[in-house]
Amino acid sequence: MERQIFVNLPVKDLNKTVKFFTKLGFKFNPQFTNENVTCMIIGENSFVMLLVEKFFKTFTPGKNLTDAKKNTEVLVAISTDSRTGVDEMIKNAKAAGGKEYREAKDHDWMYSRAFEDLDGHIWEVLYADITALPEEMKNK
Repeated sequence: MERQIFVNLPVKDLNKTVKFFTKLGFKFNPQFTNENVTCMIIGENSFVMLLVEKFFKTFTPGKNLTDAKKNTEVLVAISTDSRTGVDEMIKNAKAAGGKEYREAKDHDWMYSRAFEDLDGHIWEVLYADITALPEEMKNK
């Protein structure tokens, strides 16, 4: 069986969050969607579960939620198929109410930018051309 990954993130307003990520081109699995949670499809085996904060807390008894607008606990990185794809996702994130988190980083073989979603979670968006990987990295 091939492994799947489910990243779980707390959100304040599920409807606004779904609208935000829909504008970035993501789809959602209706089988795992209700008033408390939705399953955003990243790829064939990659998903992000977006949970209303109150519901998210039921999975983490005894721990407080981190305010992602003030603190960082995780960086979510997602790839695109081109440099243009990176720029397009950042453009769409900004148009949907997110904000660019940092300037672009261009390492020739890898290009990345980052945005903050409506809840302050940081999403790294990157394109990597493995064929252009520097020689010192190929030999590892």
